[in-house]
Amino acid sequence: MPTLTLDHVTYTYKNAQRAAVSGVSCTFEAGKVYAIVGPSGSGKSTLLSLLAGMDLPTDGEVSLDGKNLKKLDLDRYRRESISMIFQAFHLFPLMTVMENVCFPMELCGVTPKDARPRASLLLEGVGITKEQMARFPSKLSGGERQRVAIARSLASSAKIILADEPTGNLDEANTQNIIEILCGLAHEKGYCVIIVTHDLEVAEAADVALRMRDGELRHYSEVCP
Repeated sequence: MPTLTLDHVTYTYKNAQRAAVSGVSCTFEAGKVYAIVGPSGSGKSTLLSLLAGMDLPTDGEVSLDGKNLKKLDLDRYRRESISMIFQAFHLFPLMTVMENVCFPMELCGVTPKDARPRASLLLEGVGITKEQMARFPSKLSGGERQRVAIARSLASSAKIILADEPTGNLDEANTQNIIEILCGLAHEKGYCVIIVTHDLEVAEAADVALRMRDGELRHYSEVCP
């Protein structure tokens, strides 16, 4: 099971007067949901970018199962080890729901014929019907599109899900639905789920809440047993 570790990680943007992330150390383990909360500008999104290998630390180390990301093939890491879920869904508008979920598998060399049955199972698992699978994303509600985005994130072999405000565009009912899906992935299937959020409902449902302020990890608490 994968473990992501940050060891005294600092990141400073070019020409910035202070670090966006400063001296952060923590470990993210499989089977748990983590919520990273804090005000805008606190460093949450930068931290998620470092975990995704989109940026590398100015100082310190981000490692996957003890292997420094600086020594890994980052394209492969992003393709095979992590999956991203975004507030704005980022589905391909000219692809059907089915095609959107098949796409990551086809990038990894799976034929369309073999990808479709797995995509269908993933979509059914998040509550998308056969009829909805043939639609374009614009014909779905926000909650449905986010469920498709989650299914797409599961299409690769990655067991780490990084979610950036996944409930930010959703109403209360759909927010609860997405929380239940993400918690189920961690607790029942062993995923490591890391969520950046302003939503206290998401933070309360997480196993571990991390609070950031001014680039520092100010609070680390077990929220649930």
